[in-house]
Amino acid sequence: MRPTDVVNPDYFHQVVDCQWACPAHTPVPEYIRLIAAGRYSDAYLINWESNVFPGVLGRTCDRPCEPACRRARVEDELGKQPVAICRLKRVAADYKDDIRDRLPQPPAEKNGKRIACVGAGPASLTVARDLAQHGYQVTVFDAEAKAGGFIRSQIPKFRLPEEVIDEETGYILDLGVEFRGGQRIDSLKSLLAQGYHAVFVGCGAPRGRDLALPGRAEAGANIHIGIDWLAAVSFGHVQRIGKRVIVLGGGNTAMDCCRSAKRLGGEQVTVIVRSGFGEMKASPWEKEDAQHEGVVILNFMAPKAFVLEQGKLCGMLFEMVAAGIDAAGRRTLNATGAPDQFVPCDDVLVAVGQENSFPWIERDIGIAFDQAGMPSVDPLTFQASAAQVFFGGDAAFGPKNIITAVAHGHAAAVSIDKFCHGEDVRKRPPPMVHLMSQKMGIHEWSFDNAVSNDKRVKVPLRDVSAALKNIRVEVELGFDPALALKEAGRCLNCDVQTVFSASLCIECDACLDICPMDSISFVDNGEEGALRTRLKAPALNLAQQLYVSDGLKTGRVMVKDEDVCLHCSLCAERCPTGAWDMQKFFFSPGRAGAGCRDPQPAAPAHLIEQGA
Repeated sequence: MRPTDVVNPDYFHQVVDCQWACPAHTPVPEYIRLIAAGRYSDAYLINWESNVFPGVLGRTCDRPCEPACRRARVEDELGKQPVAICRLKRVAADYKDDIRDRLPQPPAEKNGKRIACVGAGPASLTVARDLAQHGYQVTVFDAEAKAGGFIRSQIPKFRLPEEVIDEETGYILDLGVEFRGGQRIDSLKSLLAQGYHAVFVGCGAPRGRDLALPGRAEAGANIHIGIDWLAAVSFGHVQRIGKRVIVLGGGNTAMDCCRSAKRLGGEQVTVIVRSGFGEMKASPWEKEDAQHEGVVILNFMAPKAFVLEQGKLCGMLFEMVAAGIDAAGRRTLNATGAPDQFVPCDDVLVAVGQENSFPWIERDIGIAFDQAGMPSVDPLTFQASAAQVFFGGDAAFGPKNIITAVAHGHAAAVSIDKFCHGEDVRKRPPPMVHLMSQKMGIHEWSFDNAVSNDKRVKVPLRDVSAALKNIRVEVELGFDPALALKEAGRCLNCDVQTVFSASLCIECDACLDICPMDSISFVDNGEEGALRTRLKAPALNLAQQLYVSDGLKTGRVMVKDEDVCLHCSLCAERCPTGAWDMQKFFFSPGRAGAGCRDPQPAAPAHLIEQGA
């Protein structure tokens, strides 16, 4: 194998598994250390720069960072619990000071470029945040009176209080963004005719899927589309539901529906899913929370018909199915032959997916759509086939989640910035990267390198009986500073990298002997496949690269399995020559602004002298 190119920003970035997995690349270990130090405002601002909505995401994020957390790979079998990254983010939001004077201020002069954002959800607001601070005149349109999009209308208030949404959308609007609430865009052609230099479409996936089953039309008064029903609940239009409720679907929307139903009079609330429990799309913690509140989840039952009695919905009929594999190796659901099951109910909430809908985008303005009705969007630049139009969030590639929408917004803002300056939008800005030694003495470091054996701290919850009485009372109470400090101590500081200098190594094997995970080996080089098997402990995770040094004096190489390294610094403390060092790695993706654009050639000297 060739020596590892540690200058490549992606190498050490991938070692910081949580940040690598986060679509917005939030520097997780950095803000966790700040929380441990009680520097909540600093931790919040680091989050705000990356994910824009720390208080919202600290309560509602899908947490792609947590399955990637190294902690879950290196703990013993009884542990295997990642750091509570998401809930620590909320700590920064809950305990910060007033940070308004530390946010960017609207520039005194605009740059003359006008941008329209359709929809006031997380993608559009991220675009607005990134561009407004650089002099763009950004106008955000939304059919609702207040900004937030689906964050406000579809996430129940017992998970996300409205004041958190107001605060964090307010930070963006206060940058000089013009918000036109209650103004639905019915024609993209008309919007483009108003002279905007670019338009960003972040209108989400606003249409819930229905089920065309026998009895659907006749029982329509008691059958509700999940996302529409949640919005009606959020805005106070719906305040009651029947005592017996069936929720169809296994995603997070279904979990929000069933938990909301429990608070609006549903005494017997049942979620019914075609798949197995482990295959449900809902996050594990969402399913756990629903069951904690008394929701019953039934699996491998395919809806067959709505059943009426004297013209009124009385239940549903389900076919019993089992998972199988067809001849092409694809997963299938097959009838078991068992008798159909009847489940009584008064109301049904249908949460079986969401679809995009673009009736307001004319088909003669140069935007190409595929057979599924989705716009043709460049996945790198988020630019449509009409050059001045960009898409992001659920509107670009279908329903995802908030943090993905934020990432889309960042990328689209870069593209819009470059487009408005006549530059190639496919030429993306490089990330900002730093590597800095943490050495403060011979064996002292500027970070806490003690590896804790503590188990994951559980987030305190409000008593169930109290929580179910009011749909606007937040269920999770969040960590207090003491619990936050304990949980933060579980972080392994994966951004503090073990950096090796082959020229200083005397091959004494001291680091190899002290490593608690046997992640360091000194071996003869070879092809990667064979080399992985010849290490002190075989490196089995092919998704994580090996750290391979230059050739040593004996002809061998140092090979380190990054997958299981604890970043404990014992190798660096034991090394007698300083061949190992602990260096903090900071990665920040390129953002909109002057730094994302092509460098301009210097003016000729004679013009500079004349002040031109």
